Amino acid sequence: MSDQLNTVFAALSDPTRRAILALLLEDDMAVTDVAACFTMSLAAVSKHLAVLTTAGLISQEKRGRVKWCKLEPDRLREASTWMQGFGQMGPIDFDAFEKFLSQEIET
Repeated sequence: MSDQLNTVFAALSDPTRRAILALLLEDDMAVTDVAACFTMSLAAVSKHLAVLTTAGLISQEKRGRVKWCKLEPDRLREASTWMQGFGQMGPIDFDAFEKFLSQEIET
């Protein structure tokens, strides 16, 4: 796996950053508007935005006095393409797996 993909998956590992990406699916947002959606400081949200920017998942630009965030879907597509390579494996049947585990425990 490339360093770029590692950076993307590391950024996606945090639920706050995933929530930020979900917000940006709708439209570009000002940093302050993104921060208003969370119960954390603007500085904390800015750190999450920096991680997403470094991963290439969002871009930030200043428009006048306001800094805006924009989703960069191409980087998400790269990660999605990589994950689709595993789609050739069959889906996991969790019911069958649970039965198997319970039989093993009884034995």
